[in-house]
Amino acid sequence: MKNKILDAIGISAAVLCLIHCIIFPLLMVIPLGISHNPYIDLFFLVTGTVVVMRIIRKVHSRKLRALFWFSLLLIAVSVLADLIFEIHIPLIYVGAAGLITAHIINFRSGHHH
Repeated sequence: MKNKILDAIGISAAVLCLIHCIIFPLLMVIPLGISHNPYIDLFFLVTGTVVVMRIIRKVHSRKLRALFWFSLLLIAVSVLADLIFEIHIPLIYVGAAGLITAHIINFRSGHHH
């Protein structure tokens, strides 16, 4: 049961991250005085990492574990590139989609305790 809740949190955070990453660039086109804050992306990365670290203990599938970690790695590379070099790498989209997929697979696996 606990992992189901963590998967729900993970799916929600990843979906919010993906929405943020898609909509925010569109909002920057409109002159509202909004600027990009990479620390929001860092918050999503930290949240996702904490959730994945707690879930991964009960995941037995190597492929699913790899999907979780690879997705987080893609997000981390994108966030760090933005923080350090101030460049946007679209890997964050693929990483967020990967996390959503991994959480859904884990949620549907029925191995929750």
